Amino acid sequence: MTAYKFLAADGTGTFSRFRWPVGAWVEAEVDPCRSGVHACRRSDLPYWLGPSLYEIELAGDLVEDGLKVVAERGRLTRRIDAWNEEAREEYSQMCIARAAELAASSPVPLTSWAPPREASAGGPALMGFIAARIAEEIGGLDAYVDERVRQANWLVDRLALT
Repeated sequence: MTAYKFLAADGTGTFSRFRWPVGAWVEAEVDPCRSGVHACRRSDLPYWLGPSLYEIELAGDLVEDGLKVVAERGRLTRRIDAWNEEAREEYSQMCIARAAELAASSPVPLTSWAPPREASAGGPALMGFIAARIAEEIGGLDAYVDERVRQANWLVDRLALT
């Protein structure tokens, strides 16, 4: 299975602190949130945003667990160069605009949800979360999920992911 993995700029896992070698297979017992090769599907991308994005090939035992997939084996096949500073800024700005649009369309004023004016206020992960939470405040959990789907589609299109 082909999936995606966000890593720190130096190729280190955000949670595991494991330094990922490009092209080499990594193996671990599958136990979601504890061990295994964790990755995301295209639909999971907005939940795991980080500085660098890689395509990862997964093999062996595979568990689809909520907003992630966990496999017995995985190897980074390529860095997604399109996920760069410009794309991160565009995504952040899109989310800020969406948050403002949602807040303005709310039938009840959202005084505690003023959208940030600058993406640098927290980066793409936070901007996506804010837009999704505003959607949830207005329309409930389904609206939150729909907003995350919208964000995932934007990322897939902008980054030309297949």
